[in-house]
Amino acid sequence: MPLPDPADTKPHPRLQHGEVSAWIGLGANLGARHRTLEQAIDALRQVPRSRLTARSRLWRSAPVDAVGPDFLNAVARLETRLTSIELLERMQAIETRFGRERPYPNAPRTLDLDLLLFGRQRCDTAVLQLPHPRMHQRAFVLAPLLELAPEIEIPPYGRARALLHALQHQSCTAVSPS
Repeated sequence: MPLPDPADTKPHPRLQHGEVSAWIGLGANLGARHRTLEQAIDALRQVPRSRLTARSRLWRSAPVDAVGPDFLNAVARLETRLTSIELLERMQAIETRFGRERPYPNAPRTLDLDLLLFGRQRCDTAVLQLPHPRMHQRAFVLAPLLELAPEIEIPPYGRARALLHALQHQSCTAVSPS
């Protein structure tokens, strides 16, 4: 089944019983970034008890609080029956498969997958924080997220569109067609 056009603003398909909408940020600034992100999206399609229902275009951004080459970024939406921790574990396994290393915080990376939102769940543990604690400060997260969900809000910060407007100083440009 083809994915909806990312520019399509119609409501996403209804959740099936027991499913939660999970929003995932993808990024890479080492290696074949474009190919890596496309393959990572394919890997997300294979996550058990989940279905990929939308993905954004690719966006180029300068590192924020990090060093290294520019990033390519995207956002994907999964409808899943996994718990947030189960999904996080699957995402970390995908990162490992793509050579992700964590030598120090914010190091350049072959692939970064962040669980941004998981339904309305709030979580603040050493393993997982939901909503993602810095997503409201990152144009490279908000721009592709708004492409898929133009009216989305980031609890407790408010509407993503207003948050993105405040980040105009951050470089973030769409690089793939809509």
